[in-house]
Amino acid sequence: MAINWFPGHMNKARREINKVMGKVQLIIEVLDARIPFSSENPLVSGLRRDTPCIKVLNKRDLADPQITNQWLDYFRAQKQMTAIAVHKAETKKIQKLLDMGKRMLPKDRSTIKATTAMILGIPNVGKSTLINILAGRTIAKTGNVPAVTKRQQQVLLKNNIVLLDTPGFLWPKLTPKSCGYRLAITGAIKDAVIEYSDIAVFAASYFLKACPDALTSRYKLPSLPEDGSQLLVELGRRRGCIAKGGVVNIQKASEILIREYRQGLLGPISLESPADISAEQQENT
Repeated sequence: MAINWFPGHMNKARREINKVMGKVQLIIEVLDARIPFSSENPLVSGLRRDTPCIKVLNKRDLADPQITNQWLDYFRAQKQMTAIAVHKAETKKIQKLLDMGKRMLPKDRSTIKATTAMILGIPNVGKSTLINILAGRTIAKTGNVPAVTKRQQQVLLKNNIVLLDTPGFLWPKLTPKSCGYRLAITGAIKDAVIEYSDIAVFAASYFLKACPDALTSRYKLPSLPEDGSQLLVELGRRRGCIAKGGVVNIQKASEILIREYRQGLLGPISLESPADISAEQQENT
């Protein structure tokens, strides 16, 4: 699946971020804990340079906790970077983010009158929800669809921190191919530009390897199908997705699988680990 989705407001966001980056002392990048690599925008590393950065692995309740810990170790090992895993119900933990960031600043910068922090994140990772928790009030519009935030805004917080909110933006071409699939499965890409049956086969094939017991339990399968396509057929039969002539409606079965994964009904499942990404990168070199 090759997706090229770079609306004009996202291109504008990239230019605006680059313009104000010199004034920023701290970067907070919000990632999806299920796909920390795929949801990490490769443009950010070039834009931030040596600015201290906190990687926030959001929606940790939907991700495999052991794999999340591997990602935390991965990010914490990088220069001028730390990481934390949260979900939206952990308000006290989220509110400690900015104090954590201030401790990363040089001593001559940590005591200045105000610290400017920029919060970044690709669409639908929960950035707006985190902003509202940090501010203690509703500042940013939230929603379960990508690209809710449309323009940059400044939020003055109680602890002398000015938080710059930016629209979620993706890079021009989603590569490698597997990253595009993972982003689509988790809902970072608008459903209007994806084929459910395409991403569902990818997801089903991965689930058969990563969490077969979850599939057996959720869909009451007497045995595991041979591949992702057969899993969708079996799921469709058991959920009544039958078209004329008794043929399974794969589109409806695909929508069920993706929707129930996004809702966490299959359990906490990560779609990538640091080892997975390392192996993929070696294959592509």
